[in-house]
Amino acid sequence: MTSLDHEEPVRFLGEIAEVRVTECLDVCEQANVVVVHPSPAGRTMGGRPVWLGLVNQPDAARDIAAWIRAGGPGVAEPPEILTLHIFTPPRRTGSARERTRR
Repeated sequence: MTSLDHEEPVRFLGEIAEVRVTECLDVCEQANVVVVHPSPAGRTMGGRPVWLGLVNQPDAARDIAAWIRAGGPGVAEPPEILTLHIFTPPRRTGSARERTRR
């Protein structure tokens, strides 16, 4: 079994956009998860953050990068292949501290 390089997509996407890494988004079954936020222009055009799961192959990171370069949410439609990765995150209730105590 080969191990997945979690750092490579971070390095690759970090070359074209701001990347923040977090410990947990409460969707472990979708790992690796990437959330693409709209640019200011994208927000003006109604863009909302898009959650993509199972981003475990270099091709997926390249497709995300191409979409970001094209303008991202609100400006450009994601490449069709990325629609296989898009999911709706669960609604969060309570604070992060409360969730970790459960």
